[in-house]
Amino acid sequence: MKIFAIPFLLLFFFFSGNNVLAQIAIEEDPAVERMMTSYKEVNKSKRTVEGWRIQIFATADRQQFDKIKRSFEYRYPNISTNWVHAKPYFKLRAGAFATKLEATRMLHVLKKEYPQAYLAVDNQMNPLELLY
Repeated sequence: MKIFAIPFLLLFFFFSGNNVLAQIAIEEDPAVERMMTSYKEVNKSKRTVEGWRIQIFATADRQQFDKIKRSFEYRYPNISTNWVHAKPYFKLRAGAFATKLEATRMLHVLKKEYPQAYLAVDNQMNPLELLY
């Protein structure tokens, strides 16, 4: 009889313990709730996020820039490209990464063909670019 009672008691305590957990209520300070609501609204209003790109090449020569851009897009069709014109330079940037670690992984691959490539922060990145 004792052998059957022990598992029965264990099951009883286990299932009765779950009911206790289901009855926990968290009371949030109204100031914290207002702050979190404000935080959500500010983030919803932002149209850009900060992320990382890999700068492949920079030059003042537009023809050379176009040649390198076409070559990169041919070799790596799955990696998005982005370019910036910061006078007098045309800068070719590749990828859209949320973290520096993700960008660093790709940088090591690209450095074999583009030894001058380096990581660059992009403060004007569209959040949808990060979903590749």
